[in-house]
Amino acid sequence: MRVFKFFWQYLKKYRFALVSILIFMLVNALLGLVTPYISGLIVDEVIVNRETGLFLKLLLLLVGGVLLKSTARYFSLMLIEKTSQDFLLDVRCEMYSRMQKMDFSYFDRTKTGNIMTRISGDLQVVRDFFAASATVVFESTFSFIFVLVLMIRMNFPFTMLLLMVTPFIGYFTFVMTNKTRPLHHDLHEQIIRLNSVVQENISGNRVVKAFCNENFEIQKFTAENQGYKNEYMKHVDIWKKYLPIINFLGGMMTVIIILVGGMFVMRGRLSYGQLVIFTSLSGTLSVPLNIANWLSDQVQRFFMSGEKIIEMMLVEPRIKDAEDCMVLEKCRGEVEFRNVSFSYNGEKVLKNINMHVKPGQTVGLIGPTGSGKTTLVSLICRFYDCTGGEILVDGINIKDIQKKNLRRNIAIAMQDTFLFSDTIEGNIAYGVPDAPMESIYKSARVTSAHNFILELEDGYDTIVGERGVGLSGGQRQRVSLARALLKDAPIIIFDDITSSVDVETEQEIQESLKSIYSGKTTFIISHRISSVRNADVIFVLDEGQIIEQGTHRELMEKRGYYYSVFMIQSGKSRDLDENRKEIAAIKSS
Repeated sequence: MRVFKFFWQYLKKYRFALVSILIFMLVNALLGLVTPYISGLIVDEVIVNRETGLFLKLLLLLVGGVLLKSTARYFSLMLIEKTSQDFLLDVRCEMYSRMQKMDFSYFDRTKTGNIMTRISGDLQVVRDFFAASATVVFESTFSFIFVLVLMIRMNFPFTMLLLMVTPFIGYFTFVMTNKTRPLHHDLHEQIIRLNSVVQENISGNRVVKAFCNENFEIQKFTAENQGYKNEYMKHVDIWKKYLPIINFLGGMMTVIIILVGGMFVMRGRLSYGQLVIFTSLSGTLSVPLNIANWLSDQVQRFFMSGEKIIEMMLVEPRIKDAEDCMVLEKCRGEVEFRNVSFSYNGEKVLKNINMHVKPGQTVGLIGPTGSGKTTLVSLICRFYDCTGGEILVDGINIKDIQKKNLRRNIAIAMQDTFLFSDTIEGNIAYGVPDAPMESIYKSARVTSAHNFILELEDGYDTIVGERGVGLSGGQRQRVSLARALLKDAPIIIFDDITSSVDVETEQEIQESLKSIYSGKTTFIISHRISSVRNADVIFVLDEGQIIEQGTHRELMEKRGYYYSVFMIQSGKSRDLDENRKEIAAIKSS
């Protein structure tokens, strides 16, 4: 009942349409009696009793009934489709909106294939249940009741004989449904795994081809595809035990009509016309029995998919705004870390970080891969919440600042460059959709992107593919950097923004960015010392701790880790292995 109750909150706004659909179904079920009943009258009155004068009237009634039934059927179908599609639109928009509210940790622990399956496949199952399965149930129920009443009025004993097989059909259908119910969960999970393999393969197609691993991917997909077949065949194994019995019992109605109905006619207890009516209506009487298996499968799929959707819709983001959160009128850009620690999945990523950055300062963050540099700046944006200590912006704990307001004051060019399937202009202006073209050109010039964009056939109107396919890594990085600069935020974060460009282009970008840095608090993450050497203060991180800090000159004078890395990168090290040993010794001290 939880699933019905949940979706009713979206359906109840369409009460009038739902009531209209039920009325049309009721009319359609009633008019379904017209053709068999008039056919029986034609047999009895026209063919048997030779009342030829009634033929035209009965024929007109027959045509009129068919026309009205078709009209009612048409309007009911149109209403069902419109209402179910409106319902689908509402729920899917709500699901997507809730997904947008989720924090990074949700996407870290949830596979993309799961999300895609719930928004598309599972929701379509729910929609199909309301548009097809539920409507078939209502219409079949109305038809069954009307047909049963008519049959009983014509011949009660004969009707009871026809209904004798229904309890047996109901019993075997119930047993079959109970045996297949536990299998639906495994089948659904296998569909998710299959979708995940396809999604990952498409996203990582370049890696697959670079490592010539197409055959491995085919084998992996084949294994999951075979797994889906195996799960589905478990259903088939159950169906093949019970469906023949159910179909046999359903066919017994025809045997009863021919055998018993013929005897009734010969004894005068049933007219020829009534036998025709019984024969025509027996199909309607057996519909609920014939669709029982199909319906039980649809109901179980509906509940399974419905629960998955509810599970997604009821997940709350771990990072929320405080009830009395504040909005910064104008952020000055002061950032302070006070004994900040952060753990992820039980692993301590940052340990007792203390850092005070004044407004307008440029901060360099350097350290080996996995040292916590990207995590540190992610905490400033509240992509994650620190598990210990506090982070302050302009002297205010960021947990007391509205998330959107905080992030509007921060521009970030991420390490994982992502471009949308849009024009280059649209990608640069993503954070400021109404930005004038001159501002877009300016940002592109600063990042050395303007010239290569103009060389493209469509210039700024060039459509880039998914994830920026069609541009080189350096070009994508420069477009991403231009997007961050156009935002003109008081706090700027550059996460390894020049890793995909050559040294000459890097120097050109660094020179252009100097004017941008002025008056803005800037965090620069890089593995290259050339990118951070001009920073006001440089923090060296290793294993989640700050092991050194100071200006480039001060760090060089300390002749510690920073100094050793600089010597390696500048090519001044006499012996690379010796220098690495020195770095290891410094890290362990």
